[in-house]
Amino acid sequence: MGKGEGCQITLDQQLSLSCFTVFSSGPKMERKIAIIGAGVSGLLACKYTLENGFKPIVFEARSGIGGVWSQTIESTKLQTPKSFYQFSDFAWPNSVTETFPDHNKVMEYLQAYAAHFNLFPSIKFDTKVTSIDRLVPSDEDEHSWDLWGGTGKPFSSSGKWNVTVQEARNAYQVDFVILCIGRYSDLPNTPDFPMNKGPEVFDGKVLHSMNDDLAAELINGKRVTVIGFQKSAVDVAAEVANRNGHSFLNQISSCMFTVLPRNFYDRVQGGGLSLMKSRSFTFCKNGLVIDGETTPLVTDIVIFATGYKSDEKLKNIFKSTYFQKQITGSSAPLYRFSLFSIREGIHPQIPQLAILGYADSPSILRTTEMRSKCLAHFLAGNSNLPTIKEMEHNVMNWEKSMRLYAGESYRRSCVSVLLQKYSNDQLCKDMRCNSKKEKMVFG
Repeated sequence: MGKGEGCQITLDQQLSLSCFTVFSSGPKMERKIAIIGAGVSGLLACKYTLENGFKPIVFEARSGIGGVWSQTIESTKLQTPKSFYQFSDFAWPNSVTETFPDHNKVMEYLQAYAAHFNLFPSIKFDTKVTSIDRLVPSDEDEHSWDLWGGTGKPFSSSGKWNVTVQEARNAYQVDFVILCIGRYSDLPNTPDFPMNKGPEVFDGKVLHSMNDDLAAELINGKRVTVIGFQKSAVDVAAEVANRNGHSFLNQISSCMFTVLPRNFYDRVQGGGLSLMKSRSFTFCKNGLVIDGETTPLVTDIVIFATGYKSDEKLKNIFKSTYFQKQITGSSAPLYRFSLFSIREGIHPQIPQLAILGYADSPSILRTTEMRSKCLAHFLAGNSNLPTIKEMEHNVMNWEKSMRLYAGESYRRSCVSVLLQKYSNDQLCKDMRCNSKKEKMVFG
């Protein structure tokens, strides 16, 4: 099949990405690409840019790959069947028989993938990026451009990005940045409390589920309260109950999409877990004051499993206040590489930069792989972007569709299976690969 030729695929094949091969138009060694983060999206971005002749530099703040999988509690496992969490060209080993493997087996799978495709030499571990800054000649006015980056192409003849690394003397200068810093790490989201009714008046210990010190010696024999009811809250609740066996509060804020740990409801029935729902609560000296309850809930430890400030973390990596406002000032989805994610793709006003790994999906690895492949296709020079106005018009149309399907959950990045399938169609179209729906599967 020559460059640009199409191919017919079923939806099953489309979702497994088995159809399209990106064709490189020649050596790309002279272009420097920085990938920030070595989680799943960072590994995929690295793999596909390497395959297209680039030599990316992957900056990873921790000492290993895996992102959130590298720092989680013992009871954490996949939320979707492993058949939906599988690379298109690297299957799970036959030794993994569980439908929902635990985090140790997920990490082994990611390690094997990175080793198989020789990704480790491209990764700089223990290298935390503190900021990125766009450098352009003083006589250039990027805000007046009609085309993204001035040309609608992935690389600029003049503009560069400075990537500043913690404790490094000099910044790295690159031609393109791919942000793969993820949604679920680093900057915890905790509630605000009235004066003298927050954690400062509590005699116990207050933690967030991201803390590394949720160790057995900390919680053994202690009364523990977990705030939240999404995936991390359920996992922490099960972990504490497994170690302690005593009852504790699980404050329900919302229940969107989760797979419960093994024997979760057995522990509820047996008294190891106590579930309560409340509109609000405050702290007191010896515990929590729950709205609607007459007596305080006495507790030793409060663990917030209330998510992360992902948009703020994304904003803070930009040194430019203009780019910070572009990231946080618009609720519309970014262009193309994820047409159903609020914070993933490319921004019409931020040139030579893409964001991967910010969408929620029941099949997040596959959808991230599709976007990484499409981004590599663009970087290889196989497609150009439309005008900035056309891009903005496109994303506003997607915003309307997202609002229609998502309703009250619009701000979340996972919208609907129907939009996901249509998004994959659009990505295949961008890569000149025709999709043919013969089977409707949940992907």
